[in-house]
Amino acid sequence: MRIGLLLAESRGGIGQHVASLVPRYLAAGHEVVVCAPPGTTDHFDFGAATVVAQTVGLRGTDVVHAHGYRAGMAALRDRSHLRPLVVTWHNAVIATGARGLVMRLGQRLVARGADLTLGASSDLVELARRLGARQARLAPVAAPAMPAVRTPSAAVREELGIGDAPLVLSVGRLAPQKDYPSLLSVAAEVATTDPGVVFAVVGDGPLRDNLQARIDAESLPVRLLGHRKDVADLLSAADVFLLTSHWEARALVLQEALQAGVPVVATAVGGVPELVGDAAILAFPGDTRGLADGVRKILSGPETAAALRAEGLQLAAGWPDEDAVAKNLLDIYGGLVATTA
Repeated sequence: MRIGLLLAESRGGIGQHVASLVPRYLAAGHEVVVCAPPGTTDHFDFGAATVVAQTVGLRGTDVVHAHGYRAGMAALRDRSHLRPLVVTWHNAVIATGARGLVMRLGQRLVARGADLTLGASSDLVELARRLGARQARLAPVAAPAMPAVRTPSAAVREELGIGDAPLVLSVGRLAPQKDYPSLLSVAAEVATTDPGVVFAVVGDGPLRDNLQARIDAESLPVRLLGHRKDVADLLSAADVFLLTSHWEARALVLQEALQAGVPVVATAVGGVPELVGDAAILAFPGDTRGLADGVRKILSGPETAAALRAEGLQLAAGWPDEDAVAKNLLDIYGGLVATTA
């Protein structure tokens, strides 16, 4: 097959997912054309795939797989030439006001225009069906295999200047979806009873200055580490992984934390509960007290931490890896091509 992969501007999980598919499709003997903005193609390595900047470059492919609503809308503008069309929904629309209204309208158009809608979590699949999708099914996105730890935990802690202090780690773009104001409130709450706990956040984004201003004003035990390439090392040094998001599908950072054996405290949103099962302590979004209590329970209870660690490792061992995800998608493409020829 000649496979077209279409994505909008991306610096995170969507681009990473597409970049993981390309070499596997090529190794299986298929041709691959990737259509993405220059910033995205500069950020990710799409290997030997043909790279184009406009959807016209996807014409003549046997199947087009768009990743995200914006990519789906771009495909619909050239719909007569780009079919069959598969669209994967990676995220929910959480914007409000006029922008949110426009985005939800786009969702509906993409749901009805695609030959097949794939959802990264079950709630997205159900939403697509409610919005009129012809076909919709679950298609989990695999987290890449964790790289080997290169720096011992003691050295990581020394570099952070925290010694033996408990470390609570979060990873993600400093953007509204991640609800880092709640994370700062959790840190403040934990500090009332456990003042030695350090919270560290990996990632950059538009909220950095606002978050740092609050950290400084309230003397919160939170470090904004910015972009890091040693997440595996940081996970190996962490005592707890904390996710405070308003919404997530199959959060790659949670998959990485569980693969690394780090006990997790997270918000019960989107696809998080079905992803983590009993391998995490969950609280409602914005429930500062509940999240803080979860952190305290792990830090003060070695048996709780050990049980969560073991449950997470067992769960992660059963997830489909990148090879399995790519093979599943190739089977899906083959079925669509056969039925729409």
